[in-house]
Amino acid sequence: MMKKFFSVWALFILLMSRLVAHEPILLGVDTFFEEGREALLKGKKVGLVINQTSYNRSLQETYLVFKEKAEGFKIVALFCPEHGIKGLGYAADNIQDDKTADGLPIYSLHGSVRRPTEAMLKNIDVLIFDMQEIGCRSYTYATTLYYLMEEAAKKGIEVIVLDRPNPMNGETVEGPMLKNKWRSFVGYINVPYCHGMTIGELALFFNKEYDIRCDLTVVPMKGWKRWMSFKHTGLSWIPTSPNIPEPDTPYFYATTGVLGELGFLNIGIGYTQPFKLVGAPWINGEELALHLNKQKLPGVKFIPYYFRPFFGVYKQEACEGIKIMITNPLTYPPLKVQYMILGVLKTLYPSKVTSFLKELSPARKKMFCNINGNEEILGMLLSEKYVAWKLIKFDEEERKAFLEVRKKYLLY
Repeated sequence: MMKKFFSVWALFILLMSRLVAHEPILLGVDTFFEEGREALLKGKKVGLVINQTSYNRSLQETYLVFKEKAEGFKIVALFCPEHGIKGLGYAADNIQDDKTADGLPIYSLHGSVRRPTEAMLKNIDVLIFDMQEIGCRSYTYATTLYYLMEEAAKKGIEVIVLDRPNPMNGETVEGPMLKNKWRSFVGYINVPYCHGMTIGELALFFNKEYDIRCDLTVVPMKGWKRWMSFKHTGLSWIPTSPNIPEPDTPYFYATTGVLGELGFLNIGIGYTQPFKLVGAPWINGEELALHLNKQKLPGVKFIPYYFRPFFGVYKQEACEGIKIMITNPLTYPPLKVQYMILGVLKTLYPSKVTSFLKELSPARKKMFCNINGNEEILGMLLSEKYVAWKLIKFDEEERKAFLEVRKKYLLY
C-alpha cells in the first residue's frame, strides 16, 4: 500500500513539474546576442534568411536586431521562403524578388528558383537562418534550409541556424519514412513525417547523414525541453503561413494535411478551422465520430461537426464530418489518427472512397506519394479492404532505426 502511495505521489510531482512556471525560454536569436556571438561576424557580409516569424522572444524583428547590432559586419541581402517575407503568399504561390525600404535586395527562394543562385550569393560570407518551422517533413521551410546548405557548401559560405522549438514537441516521432524515389521539395530528407526534431537538429542531421560538409553552426535555445508543445514555452505564436494560424495547428496539419492532398475531403481549408476538421457532403458526421471514438486512440476525441466552406473543396456546400479534439498533446499520435480516419472512411463508404481514389489525377497521385514519401500507402488504399492498421504500422522498423540515429543530433 505504501509503495503504491509513493508511486502515485511521484507521478503527481512529475505532472506538477511540467505545469509550473519554467525558466524563460531563449530562442537561438536571443542567445546569439546574449553570448556576444555577433563579434564572430566582424568584417563579414551577411545574408539573413527570414520571414514574418522572425522575431526574438521580446517580439523584436530579427532583421532590425541584426541591423542595430551591425557594427563591424554588413547585411547585404535577405532571403525568403514559400509564402514570402511577410507571409502573404498562399501555398505554392510564386513569390517575386523585392527590396526593403532602404534598398536591400530580398531574394525569393520560392519563385523562379528554389535554390540561391551564384548571383544571389555573390559577396556573401555568412547565411543566417531564423524562421519558425512546424515539425512536419512536408513543410517546405526545412527544404529551403537544406538547399541553402548545399549551395553554401559548394561556395565555402558559412551557415548559422538560430534554433527554435518544434511546436508539437521533441518526442512525437510518427509516420512513414521518405524513399529516395519520392524525394522532392515537400520532403527532402529521410526522416519520419513527424520527426520530433528542431530545425537546428535537422540541420545537423542533414549535414552529417547526407555528407553535405557545410560550415554549419547551430545556435541552441536555452530552457526548451523536448516534452514542451509551443503553448508551454511562453513564447508568442506568429502564424508560419496563412493556414497555420494558431500554436496547436501544427498537430492538425500533421493529422489531416496528407488527407487533403486527395482532394475529395474538406479539412477545414477554406473555413475557419484549417486542418482541424474532416468533412464532405456525403459523410454522416455522427456515424464517423462514433466509429472513430470506438478505436480509442490516445489523446483524442472526435465530435460530429457541420460546416459550409467559404472556398476550396465543396465551396458553399453543407458538409458533415468530424472535429478533431486533442485531449492530451503528449500522447496524441497525428499520423495514426490520419490513417485511422482514412481507413474508417473506406470501411463506411467503400464504393465512394474507392471511386474517388481511382479517379485521382496523375498530379494528385504524385503529390500524395511525394508527401507520404512512398507509393505503398496509395497502393494499400486502392487494394486493401481494411487498411487503417496496415497504414499505421507501415515503416515501423525503419522508425525505430531512425530513433537510434537521431540521438547523435539531439541538442536538448
